[in-house]
This record gives sequence, C-alpha cells and structure tokens, in this order.
Amino acid sequence: MIIGVVHCECYLYNTHSLKEKRSVIKSIMTRLKQTLNVAVAEVDYQELWQRTTISIVTINNNRIIAEKELQKALALIDRTAEMERMTTEYEWL
Repeated sequence: MIIGVVHCECYLYNTHSLKEKRSVIKSIMTRLKQTLNVAVAEVDYQELWQRTTISIVTINNNRIIAEKELQKALALIDRTAEMERMTTEYEWL
C-alpha cells in the first residue's frame, strides 16, 4: 500500500478577509473531494488571509496511480483563478 501526500503552499489573490479566504479554500477542497479520490485539509496559515498550505492525501496499491491522482489534484488547484501555487512538496509513505 502506497500513501502519497502533497503539501501546497499557495497565495490567494483578491481576498481581503479570513471569511473570503475560507470561502475560496472551502470551494477548492469540495471540488477536490468530489472529483478525485483524495482527502484534503488546510494545514497551515489559517490566521492569514492571503496565504495557505493545503495537504492532499491519496492511498493506492500502485505508486503510479497515486501520483497521477495527486497530479490531477494539483492541476485543479492550478486552474483556480483566485489562487497561485507557490511551493509543492511530495511525501511517500
């Protein structure tokens, strides 16, 4: 069994409050969970309104399939106009 984790530090554009930030983050997390076989959580910078770190996790028997699923998740984040992915770190367990 392979567990793939990706941590994405992101910058949010056009958010001027924590309420706006949470709205954007919740929308992205909901789309990821509904369309892909992943678990998602905001893990850092909860108190800042223009920065966040999102962790995405998937489990599979095949590392290639797990990596493809994580790549799809990153592509979905990259297509989001309100947010830019700055750094990305992978972990394999």
